[in-house]
Amino acid sequence: MIAPVGVIHLAEPATALLARPPLVVDCSVIAGLLFEEPWMAQAEASMLGRDLQAPFLVQTEFAHVALTKHRKGFADLAAQGLARFAAVEMALHPVDPEPVYALARRYDLSAYDACYLWLAGRLKCPLATFDQRLGDAARTHLASLA
Repeated sequence: MIAPVGVIHLAEPATALLARPPLVVDCSVIAGLLFEEPWMAQAEASMLGRDLQAPFLVQTEFAHVALTKHRKGFADLAAQGLARFAAVEMALHPVDPEPVYALARRYDLSAYDACYLWLAGRLKCPLATFDQRLGDAARTHLASLA
C-alpha cells in the first residue's frame, strides 16, 4: 500500500443518484478513518451517506495495517482500530481473478489494487482511495464504462 499523501482521489462513472449510493473504498480510506490519521476528515467525508463496498481482501489489508501499527509500538491503537473495523457496515465481495489480473496489467497496478478497481467497475460505482496510481487508473477505467 502506498502511503497516503493527504489528497483523496475519488473517481466515479456516471450513475443515477441513489438514496445511499454505493462507494468502493480501499484500505487507505478505511484505515484513515478508523486509525484517526491526519487525512481522517477527507476519508469520513468521502464515505458519508454512502453504501460502502469492498473486496474481501480489505479485511486482510486492514489486519496488516493494524499489525504494522502494533509492531511500531502502537498496540492499543491497533486493537482500537480492529474493534472499530468490526463495526463498519460494509458489503464484502469476492473477486474474479482473470479480470483482476487483466486490470492489474493494463494499469500497472498490484493485484490487490486491481481488486478494488474491478469491483468499482462491476458495480459501476465510485472508488475512493488515497493511492494516486489507483485513483488515476479508476478515473480512466470508470470513465470508459457505458
